[in-house]
Amino acid sequence: MPIEVSRLARRPDLLVESISIHGSTVFMNQVSEILLRVTTDHNLVREWELVLLAQGLSPSVRPNAGGVVLSVPEAEADRARAALLAYDNENAVKGADRHEPASSASLLAGGMVSGIFILVMFCVTTVWFPTVSWFERGGADADRILHGELWRTMTALTLHADFGHAVSNAVAAAIFLGMVGSLLGLGLGCALVLLAGAGGNLANAFLHGSPHVAVGASTAVFGAVGVIGGLSMAKHRRSASSRRRAWLSFAAALALLAMLGTGGARVDVWAHLCGLLVGGVLGIAAAYIAPRPPGLRVQWACGSVAVGVLIYSWTLALR
Repeated sequence: MPIEVSRLARRPDLLVESISIHGSTVFMNQVSEILLRVTTDHNLVREWELVLLAQGLSPSVRPNAGGVVLSVPEAEADRARAALLAYDNENAVKGADRHEPASSASLLAGGMVSGIFILVMFCVTTVWFPTVSWFERGGADADRILHGELWRTMTALTLHADFGHAVSNAVAAAIFLGMVGSLLGLGLGCALVLLAGAGGNLANAFLHGSPHVAVGASTAVFGAVGVIGGLSMAKHRRSASSRRRAWLSFAAALALLAMLGTGGARVDVWAHLCGLLVGGVLGIAAAYIAPRPPGLRVQWACGSVAVGVLIYSWTLALR
């Protein structure tokens, strides 16, 4: 006698099985199903379903009034919950590590602010007020820095020897500071890049000692490159599936340094390297302290502090 088993109906909590004998349907037993989750995201429920299928379970997905329902037979409920919990934990780590752009506006604003600021400062120091001894008072003179004039590590970032120097750094800053701003927010991004540039100048002063004088925003530019590399490196280190690739991000930053930061007789390679390394450390720290861009108040506070410190540094330099 031929027997055909088919599933005729599915309710959120019940699976009805039947047997067809010679075209007559006889209802047999009822197999209880446990409702696990409800969501309106069809892509997410398909991911859950694949997770359970990979564990050899029998998930059921169907629509209802609240969205889409995921359920399993009662005997599989505990294993299904454990599998979904493990999936949630893994994706929580990935979500915390994922530095998605704060907004395209942050990218654009960061690029415009940094590029315009560098060009305006060039006009102030070389065109509009050339009689002021800007370079003597604000240059990163290693000997004076080591003797306590730490403000020079900041002020030197705003000085450029000629128009070509200023334009090249303005373009580079617009690109890389914009990228940092899109990852961390404009205020926090500006503060970290400025700190990386100042830290790079300080480290460079220790390396060179006296006599050595440097100017230019390129140390901060490579600080921004380091921040980006540090953020990416921390992301891979915190994700078990990509720890082996953790150093590739920083290796890429070093390669960028080799391509952009070592050419020309007047290029201060050590300053660029120091800025890159300090930026990398700050990027790693930021990845753990602020896994997502902070809110508007924090951004304003960080940006205000960065601008205030820079103004105060020039106040000390020109007194």
